[in-house]
Amino acid sequence: MSKPVSRAVVIGAGGWGTTLASLLARRGVSTVLWCHEPQRCEELKQERENKRFLPGIKLPDSLAFSADPHSAVKDADLVVSAVPTQFLRSVAARFEEALPGGVALVSASKGLEIETLSRPSQILRDVLGEREICILTGPSHAEEVARGLPATVVAAADDKGFALRVQAAFNGDKFRVYTHGDPVGAELAGALKNVIAIAAGISDGLGLGDNAKSALLTRGTVEMARYGVQHGGKLETFFGLAGIGDLVTTCFSRHSRNRAVGEAIGRGETLQAVLARMNMVAEGVWTTKALFGPESEDEGISMPIAQQVHAVLFEAKSPREAVLDLMRREPAEEMRGLA
Repeated sequence: MSKPVSRAVVIGAGGWGTTLASLLARRGVSTVLWCHEPQRCEELKQERENKRFLPGIKLPDSLAFSADPHSAVKDADLVVSAVPTQFLRSVAARFEEALPGGVALVSASKGLEIETLSRPSQILRDVLGEREICILTGPSHAEEVARGLPATVVAAADDKGFALRVQAAFNGDKFRVYTHGDPVGAELAGALKNVIAIAAGISDGLGLGDNAKSALLTRGTVEMARYGVQHGGKLETFFGLAGIGDLVTTCFSRHSRNRAVGEAIGRGETLQAVLARMNMVAEGVWTTKALFGPESEDEGISMPIAQQVHAVLFEAKSPREAVLDLMRREPAEEMRGLA
């Protein structure tokens, strides 16, 4: 058994980064939460509350804060990245000199980079060099985990020993962690489910009912699996916690930013208006843009729901017309071309 984690740094003081840092601190790990602005660090330190992203949740007294990459990672034996994907490359660059080459990483970000279609782990390796990375993902809204409500996730890595170490660091009575051997599939599932969640929100906004939403989730899982397997993931991953588990939470939860974006658009709001009033990032919007943007390639993967979400978000297509186009598709066998 490898040595237990004794000192950790969590990069990113959003809701999820703050939650993960709090989890580690409460488990007795000496933990630093890195913020990109010194003023923000001082606010968190003084108030012991992340009022912007986790209002009402008291942060552990033992949790430390830093805006300096070098001091934050000093002597750390676990580094967790919880930065929104579209900002990850620039934030990782700030740690390029500070982070020793042998230190493995945990990636807790979800999404695909618009310019490159890169997964978060690929961005981290591009900037910080080749190193072992474990993907921590699954149905785990920060608002609930921070309150101590039960949640279950996966720690997915090629190195089983590292996955076990991450599991041991985070696993507890209220936060159960399974190890997993498909980091590519787990990471892609976490990105793609947000696209389907926007579709589910649009369905809610249009008032299409439970039958329609159930079909969207089921067929959306198939689309996620098709794309994931084509890009190196394993089929079964998309039918576990990282896939359908996270998808269900994101499509039904009142905490889901992606579902909320879709619902507002289904009710007639514009994407620009919705994003302008949001406090946090809805990764599904940018993952949708990445999937069908100029940098993507036409690989012949059938993703009709995701394509219609893109048309609604970025091509001014009517949500109702998008639904009609999905329903009017040529009848087919359900399991044909599953992956």
